[in-house]
Amino acid sequence: MQIQCWYLTEYASQFQQLQTRMAALDVQLHGQAVETVNARFLRLNPDMALLLDADGLSLAANGMKMQPDWRAEIPRLKRASLKAEMIARACQLGEKPDLIDATAGLGHDSLLMAHLGAQVRLIERHPILFVLLEYAHAQAALDPFLQPIVARIELIYADSNVYLQQLVQQAEQVDVVYLDPMFPQRDQHQNAIKKQAQVKKQMQLLHLLLPEDGEMDLGDQLLHLATQIAKRVVVKRPRHAVFLADQNPGHQWLGDACRFDAYFPKK
Repeated sequence: MQIQCWYLTEYASQFQQLQTRMAALDVQLHGQAVETVNARFLRLNPDMALLLDADGLSLAANGMKMQPDWRAEIPRLKRASLKAEMIARACQLGEKPDLIDATAGLGHDSLLMAHLGAQVRLIERHPILFVLLEYAHAQAALDPFLQPIVARIELIYADSNVYLQQLVQQAEQVDVVYLDPMFPQRDQHQNAIKKQAQVKKQMQLLHLLLPEDGEMDLGDQLLHLATQIAKRVVVKRPRHAVFLADQNPGHQWLGDACRFDAYFPKK
């Protein structure tokens, strides 16, 4: 895999560190120093690339840029409580579970769950997204409020299907496996789901980075594996989406836009 990286001149040393890290993940990073990165620069360079600028490490494409900025989640975390958050009730976060988030995304749900008490293993298999998460984790660890939270999050570079299969083979048990499949609108009953009119910028870039056809698992196999190792499996879905893998959940928590389906495997 290869990807371009634009970096401001003063971030040359950070680029070299990033290039070394990406090489360890079998990604060739081609860098070019630039004097400025602004909206016009992004429009004139629409191809997907990484950026190193005053905002930190970002992913850019089609005139947009995004990053899993965990520091921006602080206001939400300060408002959150075990009683107010559906995800807390679905995952029983008050019991401080050992939890695997097998579909990392930008890590915001894992950050919330760790804040509310979970010990989280965050799994990501795409090297570019993994490095973005590593950067977010490292930056969050420098913040006094976030530091004790991210200390409860372990980033693991792995394919979730392979990782969960290994746990099955090792007969390891966890309290919760959490699944939030990236592309729920493309399951086999597509006509049952209404697409949103406008996908958020962060999700647009994730959809470009993580190809939907062929390479992305919509979660069916993950659900099968998760039920073999977890006391409960919690699946986040759009409110009107069909059940993952056509499996009826044992319980549901319904919100305005999304729901949480819980499965309780019989051991």
